[in-house]
Amino acid sequence: MFIDKRFGMIASAAAAGALLLTACNGDGYGTDAAAPSTAASADGQGRTQSLDFLSGTAQQNKARAGTGDWANGPGRPAATPVAKKWVQLSAATAGDLNPVVVNGAGFTLYRFDKDTANPSKADCNGECATTWPPVVVAPGGKIFIDGVKKSDVGVVKRDDGNLQVTIGGWPVYRFSKDLKPGDTNGQGVGGTWFGVTPDGRKAGGGRAGEPATGTPAQGAATSVTLSDEKNFGDPSEGLAGSGCQNVVRDDLASSLQASGSLKIWSEKDCKGRSKVVNGNVADLSAIGFDNTVSSVFLG
Repeated sequence: MFIDKRFGMIASAAAAGALLLTACNGDGYGTDAAAPSTAASADGQGRTQSLDFLSGTAQQNKARAGTGDWANGPGRPAATPVAKKWVQLSAATAGDLNPVVVNGAGFTLYRFDKDTANPSKADCNGECATTWPPVVVAPGGKIFIDGVKKSDVGVVKRDDGNLQVTIGGWPVYRFSKDLKPGDTNGQGVGGTWFGVTPDGRKAGGGRAGEPATGTPAQGAATSVTLSDEKNFGDPSEGLAGSGCQNVVRDDLASSLQASGSLKIWSEKDCKGRSKVVNGNVADLSAIGFDNTVSSVFLG
């Protein structure tokens, strides 16, 4: 049977083009971005939605400016496709809440007592969703996770059809009256709204049976050894006690050893960027803190 050689050339070119698009992801992320981990998350109606989870922040993954969390003004819902492209979930400190989850622009995220976590169900709709914009992501979108376990993150289908991000099963929201990063004006509103912790609990405490979360208490480390080299190599420095402790040998630690949880900070007096760690960390560069630790919170 005769096959037109021109047809074969066209088919080869089409295949090559498809491979090129795949290599570039076709989604506005640079080719240097970390390869995503794809997972199927339940949408609350027995179906699944494919989402890409990437470790680290949007900036570390070279997200395009003006997209995702960066595209949303204070208190505004993610209404456009470019704003739904990605979501960042970072464990952080905001006001008196420690830890609490913030988005890529640094705005505090909240949970609502009238929602449910098992199964996940969002009850804040209509005018409520104007005051409390839900954190939504497009099907096939990306979720950057920074200090939050991937196993605690999912989505639920809202009444309006959008996919709302969940943490620990709880749908999460922003608050329209938080006007700058770090605001926590939504904490305790109506006795039903609370900042959400990295595992889905209420930041600062809440109803009976949900302990307050903040500065580590149970299981908190009372001492830490900071080593200049990865894998706990010498030279090293030890700190002990309770409360904020400034590091004597500033910005040199590449690993640490501790018998419980503690918080490390990028600046003296427990200021700047922070991260909660549990136990030993053999390589602080893995969490973005190599040669960065200036203070720690113990006890």
